[in-house]
Amino acid sequence: MSNRVEELENKATEPGFWNDAAKSQEVLKEIKLLKEKLAKIQKLSDLYDEIELMIVLGNEENDENAPEAVAKDIEKFNAELEVLRLETLLTGQYDANNAIIAIHPGAGGTEAQDWAQMLMRMYIRWGEAHDYEVKVLDLLDGDEAGIKSCSIQFNGINAYGFLKSEHGVHRLVRFSPYNAAGKRQTSFASVEVMPEIDDTIQVDLRPEDMDISYFRSSGAGGQHINKTDTACRIVHKPTGIMVSCQTERSQTQNRETAMKMLTSKLFDIKRRENEERTSELKGEQSDIDFGSAIRSYVFCPYTLVKDRRTGYEDSNVQRVVDGGIDGFINAYLADEFNKRTGGSQDF
Repeated sequence: MSNRVEELENKATEPGFWNDAAKSQEVLKEIKLLKEKLAKIQKLSDLYDEIELMIVLGNEENDENAPEAVAKDIEKFNAELEVLRLETLLTGQYDANNAIIAIHPGAGGTEAQDWAQMLMRMYIRWGEAHDYEVKVLDLLDGDEAGIKSCSIQFNGINAYGFLKSEHGVHRLVRFSPYNAAGKRQTSFASVEVMPEIDDTIQVDLRPEDMDISYFRSSGAGGQHINKTDTACRIVHKPTGIMVSCQTERSQTQNRETAMKMLTSKLFDIKRRENEERTSELKGEQSDIDFGSAIRSYVFCPYTLVKDRRTGYEDSNVQRVVDGGIDGFINAYLADEFNKRTGGSQDF
């Protein structure tokens, strides 16, 4: 890997390297990606050496506190090793990209809107726990509780590779706090996951195909953001796709972010259409609609979260909705790896 970095860095110094902007950006992106991977490996190696040293010193000094300290570091080492193991499964073209998640409640009014907000919180907590830069791009509050929609950006290496497993419909079963009779209720929310597209990928966006408008932000951000029309909404006329951003401080920044969201969404739709056509040729079908949830979160009459695609399950539903979705991501990536290779990858 270090040899590859050296090779690419030498290439970046060659005359005429910047003549082809698209190719030069691809090289720089690969250099950055490889350096980040090397840094993670080095960090893990350093931690391994520290654990070995702690064990030696603990034995020499007969330190009673050493076993507990070593156990904590081993737990940390195993967690970071697990992340590196998962990254070996991220071989998709856009897996290393940032990710954008859009969440929409299904039918069901306040109950479904509350479920959408629970999912939003779950993903934000997951992202923060994994040191991603998490940014809410757009948020529309529900009438009584919850949210009507939201868009969240996760910035960091392999954000899309990990979060792509969450694309689909998520089903909640619980005793509804919004039902006066206290009856058990089922709610749905859809989750879209898109890779953020960089400048090296071109998507045909014609000005005449876009309806751009500005409105007053309803979110946090101080007096300026709430008293001027800084928020931007873009409607793509040919597809009817609408995106909006209201979290930046200026109209220009919100417009740029909304344009990125629209580009990513249009690109992802096209990419998924191609994948679906390929799946049809293979005789495979994967419906993503409210009648075919990818995962169920059951709070009653028992507690269980189960993924329909992989069969992976976790009985600690509260831990899952608090952001503990690594097991589901792991199972999905391993399952996809096995489908591609016909082999068996256990983690």
